[in-house]
Amino acid sequence: MARIAVIGAGMGALAAAARLAVAGHRVAVYERTETYGGAVRRVERDGFAFDTGPGLLPLPAVWRDLFVKTGKEPLEACVELVQVDPSARHVFADGSAVTLPNASRAGVVSALEETLGAGAGKRWGDFLVRAREAWDRTRRPLLEEPLWPNWSVLAEREPYPSVPHKRLLRTRRAGTLAEVGAWELRDPRLAALLESHALAYGLDPRVTPASAAVLPYMEHAFGMWYVRGGMRELARAVYERCLARRVEFTFGAEVTRVLEKDGRAAGVELAGGTSRAFGSEGGTEVEADFVVAPGSVAGLSPRGQGEVVSQRGLPSRLTVLLALRGGRPEGTAHRTVVHTDDRDGELESLFGTGSAVPARPTVTVLRPDDPDLTPDTDHEAVTLSAVVPAGAEIREEHVDALVSVAERAVPGLRDRVLWREVRTPADIGGGDR
Repeated sequence: MARIAVIGAGMGALAAAARLAVAGHRVAVYERTETYGGAVRRVERDGFAFDTGPGLLPLPAVWRDLFVKTGKEPLEACVELVQVDPSARHVFADGSAVTLPNASRAGVVSALEETLGAGAGKRWGDFLVRAREAWDRTRRPLLEEPLWPNWSVLAEREPYPSVPHKRLLRTRRAGTLAEVGAWELRDPRLAALLESHALAYGLDPRVTPASAAVLPYMEHAFGMWYVRGGMRELARAVYERCLARRVEFTFGAEVTRVLEKDGRAAGVELAGGTSRAFGSEGGTEVEADFVVAPGSVAGLSPRGQGEVVSQRGLPSRLTVLLALRGGRPEGTAHRTVVHTDDRDGELESLFGTGSAVPARPTVTVLRPDDPDLTPDTDHEAVTLSAVVPAGAEIREEHVDALVSVAERAVPGLRDRVLWREVRTPADIGGGDR
């Protein structure tokens, strides 16, 4: 049995802590904020509730596996999962819009063919077939097997000879996601649909490898899911599973350095104060046999004065929470993506040398069909979000720009607003993560 210190209480850290505790280790989690969940946070006000992080779940099997492996109660006994249908509505720059059914390749192909014209659906369907080959090749080594000490082995051997290597999503010319859109999909609207999956993760489609086609493939193959009550309910369930496995939590404890002894991690140093871990009271240094540092905190150095890797300049997110008068119309899509009408300008603003908030960004509009999020059926809780540079200073004009773009999906939106709250990159860096 080892003593293991986990830095942070984000979703990945919670999952790791639960699995390690089930394996018989003594696990202590140190979180610099006052709560768990990382980016999966919640805002409540006047009977309204909003997720401030991810609003949908693209691969519930990962969480089902976690709950099966860490206790008797399955995931569905701890939270209510709802399959979102349609998967999304997309509003393109030319004003056309398409509604895509959930987890139905045939339905998606038909919808695209009907809306975007003959051949569009077939090209997208053919693209998904090739994307599946990329998924089949990467699924097991990346998601289902232990990490190999030397990742170069991927280039040295063919782990799954049943999947022809040369049939990966890689043509003679298309090496990036943007090139796939331009040369294989051959329609700016299909290209926008493809690139939006990369942009949602803060990736520049102009340099993102074509193998990132697994992102839209996962959505179409496994569907999009919603956790009733909001994604914060999933964070609560994972946290409670950790407590059931006797994981110890210390909140308000910022780790400033990973301690080292004889060339290996030997514990963590906390920023001032005292802490109790592994049954002993001490100062700011906590001993451990192993240290788990998921996410950006992996930048903590075990040598000298440790620092967290700066996130400034990397993509972040601007989120606007809207409390609306008037109920949610029947048949409204849970998620609508309103694509920018200045694709080059948006990408240059986000990833160019002079990073700035895009003047006309791609905006995601979330309108959950969930009575738990509103005071009554005569109101609606809507979340708007767009990718922005992490170091950007958000001004009122940037927030207004999101609302203006969102009105293409929600006519009369401004007239319905009771109040709004804004979450900026600074808020994320300060705790929402």
